Amino acid sequence: MDGRDLVRSVKAVGSAGAAQTARAVRAAWRRRRADARALPSRGAERARVPGAVRSAEPGPGGGLVRFDRSELRIAVTASGAVFWGWDGAAPEPSYALAGRCPEPDPRAVLEPDKDGGWRVVAERVTVTVSRHGAVAVCTPGGVPLRRDAPPRWWEPAGGGPARWVQRSEVAADARFFGLGGRASGPRLRDGSYRLWNTAPGLASGTGDDTLSLTMPVQLVVADAGTHLVFHDSTWDGTVLLREGAEGAGSGHDRPGTAEVRMDGGPLRCWVAVGTPARVLLTWASLTGAAALPPAWALGHHHARWDFGSEHEVRRIVVGYQERDLPLDAVHLAGDHLHEHRAFTVDHDRYPKLPVLADELRRDGIRLVSAVAPAVAGGAVHAAGTAADAFVRDAAGEVVRGVVRAGEAAFPDFTHARVRAWWGGLYEELRSQGFSGFWHDGNEPTSCAAFGEQTLPRSARHALDGSGGDHREAHNVYALCMARAAHEGLRGQDAGERPFLMSRSGWAGLQRYGGAWSGGVVTGWPGLRASLSLVVGLGLCGVPYSGPDVGGFDGVPSPELYLRWFQLGAHLPLFRTYAGPRAGRREPWEFGPEVLGHARVALAGRRRLLPYLLTLAHLARRTGAPYVRPVWWGAPEDRALRDCEDAFLLGDALLVAPVLEPGVERRAVRLPGGRWYDTATGRAHEGPGRVVVDAPLSRIPVLARAGAVIPVHGEDGGLELEVWAPEAGRTGGGLVVADPGDGPDEPDFERYTVRWEGGRVVVRSEGEDGAAVPPHRLRVRGTGEG
Repeated sequence: MDGRDLVRSVKAVGSAGAAQTARAVRAAWRRRRADARALPSRGAERARVPGAVRSAEPGPGGGLVRFDRSELRIAVTASGAVFWGWDGAAPEPSYALAGRCPEPDPRAVLEPDKDGGWRVVAERVTVTVSRHGAVAVCTPGGVPLRRDAPPRWWEPAGGGPARWVQRSEVAADARFFGLGGRASGPRLRDGSYRLWNTAPGLASGTGDDTLSLTMPVQLVVADAGTHLVFHDSTWDGTVLLREGAEGAGSGHDRPGTAEVRMDGGPLRCWVAVGTPARVLLTWASLTGAAALPPAWALGHHHARWDFGSEHEVRRIVVGYQERDLPLDAVHLAGDHLHEHRAFTVDHDRYPKLPVLADELRRDGIRLVSAVAPAVAGGAVHAAGTAADAFVRDAAGEVVRGVVRAGEAAFPDFTHARVRAWWGGLYEELRSQGFSGFWHDGNEPTSCAAFGEQTLPRSARHALDGSGGDHREAHNVYALCMARAAHEGLRGQDAGERPFLMSRSGWAGLQRYGGAWSGGVVTGWPGLRASLSLVVGLGLCGVPYSGPDVGGFDGVPSPELYLRWFQLGAHLPLFRTYAGPRAGRREPWEFGPEVLGHARVALAGRRRLLPYLLTLAHLARRTGAPYVRPVWWGAPEDRALRDCEDAFLLGDALLVAPVLEPGVERRAVRLPGGRWYDTATGRAHEGPGRVVVDAPLSRIPVLARAGAVIPVHGEDGGLELEVWAPEAGRTGGGLVVADPGDGPDEPDFERYTVRWEGGRVVVRSEGEDGAAVPPHRLRVRGTGEG
């Protein structure tokens, strides 16, 4: 740590007082010394490339290709996913995979190709390997989607992990998406994107929008097709992207490029090709089905940095009830816990917490507790010490970070024994009446004096038997914490599906719960970033996510708060939040006009709950996110690929939020087909660009012609809202009648819509053939507007 780093560290924590500052500086020096002792300089390095091909050995789904200085293992699974690994890297072990590696496709074999190379031809993809180690992924017809140049390694002369780089080319018209939750997305422009989970607002190293949930997952969309590539290394890395350019008829196209640089770990990756829906289905088959949130978690959540007391919680709940504002969950941050004494309720502030929880539950409101990995003291710290559960440094000493309460230890969630211990602790908070949990500060966040909000890189982790340091464990720390909680909650069997969301994570987080963006960006840029984060996470396989409405810090203007509120009402996780310096964030604090419009948005959210629940079950079964880019069904439409200010909510609705101040009319880019303005009933024809009204009272929401949307009727019962199909066309939809918050899987009800004799007819499809739907129908689009 140089002088400037020290000054920045002191300034970052100076507001906490002299004692806190002193602790932070000491922690920073300890971290620096520990890393200097245990992680010597890399020194001289030796570069290496695969060399020329020597031989090949066919095997199930592919085979092994040997080069002068490396070897490449390649296989195609039965689901159509392609795996390859260099230097003997195998698919397992992997924190991303759900269970064992999928079985290889017995029909796909390694066979000689032209110019001394090799290839594997499968049903959905063709993979070619050149004689110098370039790997190309093509459609079954031979159209190239991606070409990876021969990789390059840099190995320290004195031994140690090799860093590597993989350069790739894609089509000139391709667009990049993914890499986790990115504030600058969802389309990723030219630039550098770091793969290192960092506390929001504290990105460092590359000047990009590094955030708390990154993952090396790229989704690439081009005219030739869509593909997903996942580089399965948990180490710190950087992805440099550069979009291509077409030659305007000259034929001299410049391809798009992606360069992945990793500080260590295996060089292995997975690729899935096909339509966006097929790609996400294949990805879900690898990384696991999304955990299904309980029905109440699809409603409205409200959180505050510090409610301070049971009285204040009741006061806020009564405020919502008196103003006829639906509320489904109240989130308590760390103010109800004893200063980072994990799972230990502060009975001075919350003397009758179980009574409060029971009162709220009777009103349909659940309590959700924040949980952080930092353990500063108390019974949990003592138990963790006795169980040898905390992360240690290379010298064998427990690693100490600094939090608000002082020095803290951090459990090693990469050890199965520690996960089992930690998962059992949630029973204490459940006994206090909590129905769900949100993980905060789990990048892991410790103290600003750490510089990057991380444990020392030399800290040792079990890594489930393989052993290693924090350089390898950092990015999966929060994922393993979520696993510990999920497995513990499932084991406690409270009769309902667990609810868990995490600020940080990695590939596969959806198996355990959802994500929220935490404090990202304030102001109008933060509103736009909120949408980018949700779309990006959905394309990386995490379908349930959402921002903090209004941003983490600062006081938004009434207009900004309302527009953020209206966007949040159409996202999977809808949570309003007041940070430590954000003032009051209840809707009535922004005046009667905002309150009235917020009431309309909340009523609309309540009405859409059956549709959101259907999307949740679809996400679990198919991997398709709730929130989808507008190009989801037509990735070949280049104009749609460049649209970032609107999104599809499922297949039926297109939502066009207002992302700039003073806007009351806005342009919307429509996919093909007819779309109805749900407020006016006016029909618009796509593909194309239309201008629609966006008054302060609402944001534009359009319904696809032929859609069948399950909603709550005026009496609260299930109703099917049917939008008339175009003449000569049919439509349809799916409905899930949720059996409750238990583990039972429901049946899907399928409906078809068509014109018959001048009227719209809706029929359900079942084993006995078409039948009259058992739900009330409301047909729209037959003459409105």
